[in-house]
Amino acid sequence: MLFSSTLLKQGLQTWRTNWCRMFFGRRKTPDLGTCNIITEVGNVSPERAVPEHIVKPPYYYVRNSPSTGEGRPEIKTREQITGMRESCRLAATILNSACSFAKAGVTTDEIDGFVHEETIKANAYPSPLRYLGFPKSVCTSVNNVACHGIPDDRKLLDGDIVNIDITVFFNGYHGDCSRMVLVGNVDERGKYLVECTEKCLAEAILCCGPGQPICVIGKSIDKYAKRKRLSVMPAFAGHGIGSYFHGPPNILHFDNDFPGVMIPGMTFTIEPVLSLGTCEAEILEDAWTAVSTDNARSAQFEHTVLITDEGCEVLTVAS
Repeated sequence: MLFSSTLLKQGLQTWRTNWCRMFFGRRKTPDLGTCNIITEVGNVSPERAVPEHIVKPPYYYVRNSPSTGEGRPEIKTREQITGMRESCRLAATILNSACSFAKAGVTTDEIDGFVHEETIKANAYPSPLRYLGFPKSVCTSVNNVACHGIPDDRKLLDGDIVNIDITVFFNGYHGDCSRMVLVGNVDERGKYLVECTEKCLAEAILCCGPGQPICVIGKSIDKYAKRKRLSVMPAFAGHGIGSYFHGPPNILHFDNDFPGVMIPGMTFTIEPVLSLGTCEAEILEDAWTAVSTDNARSAQFEHTVLITDEGCEVLTVAS
């Protein structure tokens, strides 16, 4: 997951404000349903150790700077594509297990510990750890947390929805995916949000193929969200991925006309965040956790995809 880069800052704030005014100005007060609101961060445990034998990305040793997403996208060779398939398959497999582990009474820190250990057992590195200073091995975003939630001592409660966002660095390549988990008895609005967001990602992936403008992804997501009376949170974007965690191209999830064309060998994530309420978010005091300004729940699903000569391949599929 990536905050919109400096490439996008011009006009984005104006677009976001106008879009929200137009969208919310023409419909009734949205039905947000009921959930447990996250208003403050919990206690975060110390960083988990990574054994010496695990190959680590450069930012483990020297804190990195944010990617702008600018520049030419990396077009993968056949060998690099093989490496991406392996890392993405591992990420999806660990995500499956983590989603089964996440239940009422389990803390998000325990989810982090589970993901960390599963990643290390596979001789991989948990990519979020130390990326831009992030203190944990996975992002866990609960209810009104849009994304970048830091695992802490809060227990999952009956009725929560939680996004688990996993990236692994394996044999020199990052694989990135996320999914929502329904904890216990989730209300109908929560179920609706999660179901629609998963379908929204699926529709966006269908737009992908060689020669297609990259902006068709955002157009598809925006159109779908409006049809379902949901809002897109535009401050968060998909990104190119490979030997680097985040890089070109930027994948915008709102209607846009930014340039760029999909080319065979290109790999990137698609990861829309849809909300029952506003499209606006703010950051809590931990400098990471992004919450909706109206306490509305949001949902997110993510896949890493490969553009092929024939179309598009979803790489983050479990073995």
